[in-house]
Amino acid sequence: MSNARQEPEEVALLTGPRAASVLAAALAPTHQQLLSWEVHSVHHRPGAGVSVGYTAVVASPNGSSSTEYLCATTARLSNPQAVGVNRVAPTGGDGPTVHVWRHPADPELPALTVACTPSLLSRRLGSPVKATMVAYRPTRRAVVRVTYRDGSTSYAKVLRPAVSAAFAQRHRMLRAAGVPAPEVLRDDPDGLVLLSAGQGVALSGLLSRGMDAAQAERVFSSLTALLDSLPQSALTLERHPAWSERARHYAHAAATVLPEHAARARAVAEGVEQLMAASDPGPVVPVHGDFYEANVLMEGEGVASLLDVDSLGPGHRVDDLACLLGHVSVLDHLAPASYPHLRPVLETWARLAEAQVDPVALRARCAGVVLSLVAGARRDDGGPWRPDAEGRLARAELWLAQAREIQARRGAH
Repeated sequence: MSNARQEPEEVALLTGPRAASVLAAALAPTHQQLLSWEVHSVHHRPGAGVSVGYTAVVASPNGSSSTEYLCATTARLSNPQAVGVNRVAPTGGDGPTVHVWRHPADPELPALTVACTPSLLSRRLGSPVKATMVAYRPTRRAVVRVTYRDGSTSYAKVLRPAVSAAFAQRHRMLRAAGVPAPEVLRDDPDGLVLLSAGQGVALSGLLSRGMDAAQAERVFSSLTALLDSLPQSALTLERHPAWSERARHYAHAAATVLPEHAARARAVAEGVEQLMAASDPGPVVPVHGDFYEANVLMEGEGVASLLDVDSLGPGHRVDDLACLLGHVSVLDHLAPASYPHLRPVLETWARLAEAQVDPVALRARCAGVVLSLVAGARRDDGGPWRPDAEGRLARAELWLAQAREIQARRGAH
């Protein structure tokens, strides 16, 4: 595992001027030259390394040049000898070892080349298809939209082979219990899982339009009914840590993008840990593990599809509710013009959630969830992101202050 305390330096290495020497060294064995490069995406998994994607212009020995997508990571690889992966040792003997590859030759995702190459994917599926990348986290996962000749779609989720079968099992478990999750169309040993397209529209659309109090209550009731319907068999699955349980790691990540606010981020993490230890999380029940507006598709006021079930397993209901409320609470920092009616809905949902779980545990965990989102505000397209990141940190502090206030009122009685 990477040392989380070194990760700010790793981010600086892979996103700053010295990244050019890392990429150039990785290209040298093939006698190619780096002409230009720019950071496309930064993926920081606290305690597990930093991965960065680059758009690069590369010159070949014959004088031609091409635009390529390069990836570099400080994460420990299970297959560092994979074809196409170059190891770049630190100059001067100090600093992290970096592995570099050309997309789609991800050493941890052997099915990615097939998923990203329409001819190979068409051959595997036995039908002519187009492939469009939707999301990619180097060494972790990718999502590819598959479009068929008749216009229908499915989604190829590319995972590490060691975890793909368990992911497909989670989908089958949910569908067997009547939970509306995409169907597993195929499950291949190299980590490619093909899923049917989810039905409905994202919950974020309802939040953007706004809801009156009665509608907000009905939608929240639909969401908690969905959580109630998660099968008891999920308790036999591996438990994933809740977001707030890794608050210290996310404080490190926040400090990486907002170094001037490092002390504030650490203070939030410490407060979250203290209040989590001092409050009741409730019983262990089946949880989604990443329950927020982008992973819930709606038809009207009812849930039509539950997406991204990688973390389904045993946990506490308070963490699913905190994940939902925490994410919703930063939407108007992310896109103020898109969510002018958010606050009344959030207040209604928080009140309803507190009727189900311990309010101190809930708001402390909301703070932990929002802290985990601070580093994700960083944008690499040149757009302004700092006000969003600072707004998320302030929102985490507010959730924590509310939790402390409720705890203090309890102590006074």
